[in-house]
This record gives sequence, structure tokens and C-alpha cells, in this order.
Amino acid sequence: MSFTIQQSEIGSRTSIFCQTRNHSIPLDPANRHYQQVLDAIIEQGADCFTGDIPEDLQAAADAKQFAQQLADYNTATARLAQYIVSVGRAEVVESQATGEQVWDEDTMKMVDVMHDVITVTAIEPVEATVTRMVYPDDPMSDAEPTEETIENPVITTDVSERAEAQVTVDATPQAVKDAA
Repeated sequence: MSFTIQQSEIGSRTSIFCQTRNHSIPLDPANRHYQQVLDAIIEQGADCFTGDIPEDLQAAADAKQFAQQLADYNTATARLAQYIVSVGRAEVVESQATGEQVWDEDTMKMVDVMHDVITVTAIEPVEATVTRMVYPDDPMSDAEPTEETIENPVITTDVSERAEAQVTVDATPQAVKDAA
């Protein structure tokens, strides 16, 4: 798409003109076409504008891109923080105060009564492989179905999602990571 800034007779900017679609776009962040202009600036840079991109429009595009990258980074790091299904997760137990206190004769002070609480439940790893039946492609065939052992699809999905999340984390600019 190609955009230009439209100006009033007194020289102030009034709208953005989309040459591709032949329509004017108000300078309003709530307008979906304005958001499409920002997306075009993010994706194409100055190539989508005739003339220079106004500083405030470039700043708005930069802020939108930053917010998108931050959201993607937070989603990716949250995905990586989840336990690995092929490994499982160990139980975590913490001692926490019950709110009750008793007299400790050794220290001659009141001390909290502690109680062990499970703060993270254990999750067993999933089976590494599963067996499935494979049927002949031709339904009229007299061939018997066979068994096939494959990687557990839950593990396959987990590995794929983790790899995708790691790519996002690796591609995230340091300034976005610092803001997280």
C-alpha cells in the first residue's frame, strides 16, 4: 500500500490518504484503517509512504511494534516456563506458618507452628511412545491392520511449541526483554 499525508489549507495534517484504495484515513488510533497504516509502517518501513513518514506516526508504529513484541515475548517465556511433558515435574513442599503460635522453652519465645504444604504438585512424565493401528489405504483390501509405534503426540506437540517459543525469545530485541 502507498500512503501520503493530506493537509488542510492552513498546512496542518488532517488525514492519511491511501493511494491504493483511494480513501482518506483519520488520524485516530481507534480507527482500524489507521492501525493498518501502522502495520504497513512496521512491515514495510518508508517504502509504504510517499515522502517522509511523520515522526508522530513513526513513533506510534514503533510503540505498536514494541507492544506486540512484548506480548509475544511474555507468551513465549510463559510457555517455556511450563514443565516438559516428557520429564514431568517434581513435587515441591514448603513449610508455612499456620497462624498459631506456641511457647518454645529452649528459646523462651513464642514461635510459629509450621505445617508442610504442597505448593507444586508432582506430574508424572508421559509415555515416550504410543502404539497405533495402521489400516490399509484401500478399504476393500484383505490386508490386516498393523501396529506402529510412534513418538507420543503430546511430546511432539510440546517439543514443537517449545521450539517455536524459543525462536520468539531469541528474536526479541533486548530492549523488549528488559521491559518484560
